[in-house]
Amino acid sequence: MNKFFSVAILAGSALSLAACDVDQTEEGEMPEVSVEEGNMPEYDVEPVDVDVETGTETVEVPTLDVETTTPDAEGTPVTGDE
Repeated sequence: MNKFFSVAILAGSALSLAACDVDQTEEGEMPEVSVEEGNMPEYDVEPVDVDVETGTETVEVPTLDVETTTPDAEGTPVTGDE
């Protein structure tokens, strides 16, 4: 339904724009602009000293025992042990 309204608004906009008659009545021209060079700001940046090392670490991953329950048609949980 939302798509229908979007298409209807788009079609209405297209028809209203196509119904307009536009005639140019005066020539346009670019404005005159004078530009002078400027100065960029200067920055004194001191980066942080970072020590990077590579190595191997052993991580113990815990084991999980997950029991899932799925409700049957009456809503009673079924554990699979029945």
